[in-house]
Amino acid sequence: MQESKISNALTIDVEDYFQVSAFAPHIPRHEWPSRECRVERNVDRILAMLDQHGTSATFFTLGWIAERYPALVKRIAAAGHEIASHGYGHERATDQSETAFFADINLAKLILEDLTSQKVKGYRAPSFSIGHTNMWAFECLERAGYLYSSSIYPIRHDHYGMPDAPRHAHAVGGLMEVPATTLRFLNRNWPASGGGYFRLMPYGLSRWMLRRINHADQFPAVFYFHPWEIDTEQPRIPGISDKTRFRHYVNIHRMEARLHRLLDDFRWGRMDHLFLTDV
Repeated sequence: MQESKISNALTIDVEDYFQVSAFAPHIPRHEWPSRECRVERNVDRILAMLDQHGTSATFFTLGWIAERYPALVKRIAAAGHEIASHGYGHERATDQSETAFFADINLAKLILEDLTSQKVKGYRAPSFSIGHTNMWAFECLERAGYLYSSSIYPIRHDHYGMPDAPRHAHAVGGLMEVPATTLRFLNRNWPASGGGYFRLMPYGLSRWMLRRINHADQFPAVFYFHPWEIDTEQPRIPGISDKTRFRHYVNIHRMEARLHRLLDDFRWGRMDHLFLTDV
């Protein structure tokens, strides 16, 4: 039951299970083309779910995926969802030079726009990898023609995070940065978005956090997850640490049912429709 009239942004990072940053030491990039690709069937399941609930969303899509599954990208766009960029090859922005980063985001944008014949307005950095050390990335995004970014997560985390960043949408130069959603509680930002946290926490806690953000802050939330998070049959990666195994696989079998509840309990929409004034 949708209690709030505020619409929230539902976002999906379109990448496959073997492209997860935590798996990088175990799955070399040159092995990607030979791996079983499961992203197409998982995204199609998500599209059916969104259609069932009458919900639109934003799909931050890798250029690498779009080149191999162009019909999938066209299906997403044809269903009324926003196609945005996740870069080309899922390389963290912090691992790239300024020149390499611009080439990556520009190539992804060109591929996605060529497939959809629509302007790609948004970008999300892999692993929320824009922070204090590479703020030049925003100038690159603006130069490449993006209008907004969702690349900062204002939390403390061992792989990413910028806890002192603004919690809600704000301008960075000529670009709009729309961070993943956090709840401010006990003088700390707590993650209220993201498939991993959503799978780990009881559903009731996630719902309470999002409702509090809608009602107390009076702001839309930005929620994200990945197609592999509904895939219980994905290959298990050997040799990973206990922490990585827990983070990646915890409660995957419960994820799809929880997403159905989430779509029932809140209003959802596309990033560009919620945060840009020119659409």
